[in-house]
Amino acid sequence: MDSYGIFISQLFWFIFILLLILPMLKSQTLEWSRERLIRAIEEKRKSRVITMIHRQETRSFLGFFMMRFITIEDSEQVLRAIRLTPKNMPIDFIIHTPGGLALAATQIANALADHQAPVRVIIPHYAMSGGTLIAFAADEIIMDEHAVLGPVDPQLGQEPAASIVKIKEIKDPNEIDDATWVKIDVSEKALKQMYDNVVSLLKKKGYSEEVAKKVAEELTQGKYTHDFPITVERAKELGLKVSTEVPDEVYALMELYPQPSGPQSVQYIPVPYQKPGNTSNGH
Repeated sequence: MDSYGIFISQLFWFIFILLLILPMLKSQTLEWSRERLIRAIEEKRKSRVITMIHRQETRSFLGFFMMRFITIEDSEQVLRAIRLTPKNMPIDFIIHTPGGLALAATQIANALADHQAPVRVIIPHYAMSGGTLIAFAADEIIMDEHAVLGPVDPQLGQEPAASIVKIKEIKDPNEIDDATWVKIDVSEKALKQMYDNVVSLLKKKGYSEEVAKKVAEELTQGKYTHDFPITVERAKELGLKVSTEVPDEVYALMELYPQPSGPQSVQYIPVPYQKPGNTSNGH
């Protein structure tokens, strides 16, 4: 092989190794940046910060996408973080999630509810389904003014439990097969269990029984579709303790959890503008 061929071969392997290493370096740099900002938030708010942020992420140089949801692995990590937190230290739980496994969300919610110091759940964009259940474990829910929660009605696979139960109301019992009766039975149990769980969580956080039952009835029994948005105003109407004082550092932290690279459907100049008419030049 001549010197030119050797050069091309070496260049090929250099580029190949670079493509392998660059995503790892980028990922590690992001991780360090997140840790520094989390530490800054903790020092400012004198709390333990725990994040659970689920985005669609790009993995490795191959660039495939991975959707993320609440899993048992998440609950294991959150429970460990709570165990490492002094009982008299507040917790700021920053959450961004479409929901996920009910068991994992319930474990996280119960652990947060049992923490002795104040627990604040911070929602910069959305916390649906299991994310809403976790928010019920907070002494204060801090939401962006346009962030949303969602119903926590149980789902059996892709089917709402409340809709399955309605089958026996609209069909002759003799026309319902055994498998459907089993689904109905499981759905009734799931609805009652989630109702009781929400009532228990809210009463632990100081809500009256009346408010706890109102919220549970509204959000666990299939009154809405599972992706129905519960706005700040609606959450307050239900009696939940909600504020909109999301710390600026939380928005900065969200920027360190980027969406997959590629063509962007939303674009803007990422700097704050002065209000119209504000011509102050600092003198």
